[in-house]
Amino acid sequence: MNHKPLRHVWREEGLKVPQIRRKKRRIGSAESGIVRKQSTRKNEVWGLDFIFDRTADGRPIKMLVVLDEYTRENIALEVSRKLKSHDVIMVLDELTAIRGAPENIRSDNGSEFIADVMKEWCKKSGTNTLYIEPGAPWQNGIVESFNSRLRDELLSSEIFTTLAEARLLCARWRADYNHRRPQRALGKQTPAEYAAKCEVSAARRLVQRMETTGNTRKAASIMIAETS
Repeated sequence: MNHKPLRHVWREEGLKVPQIRRKKRRIGSAESGIVRKQSTRKNEVWGLDFIFDRTADGRPIKMLVVLDEYTRENIALEVSRKLKSHDVIMVLDELTAIRGAPENIRSDNGSEFIADVMKEWCKKSGTNTLYIEPGAPWQNGIVESFNSRLRDELLSSEIFTTLAEARLLCARWRADYNHRRPQRALGKQTPAEYAAKCEVSAARRLVQRMETTGNTRKAASIMIAETS
């Protein structure tokens, strides 16, 4: 039967005519995974992901995790009932104001991360997007490992009575993770310690470049700032 008469019958019977939907191709590639695109310096790649939980009354909690893949720092753990692409951008704006924009952002192809406003933010910030393959969370393995630790050590052992309590306990856990948890991958240093040494090393490399170009006064001022 031709589809046009069939749709006419549906309308006469007062039935809702189903709309024809075009299939969408999911974006993402194995080339964007941690194996083929590894982070080699601070701020080169920020890994993003969501993790979910509930308060005691059954209402959902959504958490945005932002991790510097090189230093393993958890630079943001935003806790809310709902988080949309605009909320992700607000968090990234705050982080960028403090740390500068990342060279790359690695994430899955969730709607919050592939939204047009998110792509526009990346374009303005000079940040590349690294979308992993659909159904391949291991390609964002550093963030997934962090999520697993967060789940095992906090979310699975605490019952949050309110959103405010969830925010407080997550902030406390995040501080402990960054400042009191040495990691083997970082030479048994905490993420905060490792990040601090990365900053000093970067400053020294900048000084060396300036000295080779004859800008010794500027080089001296940078070293004074780093040691003060």
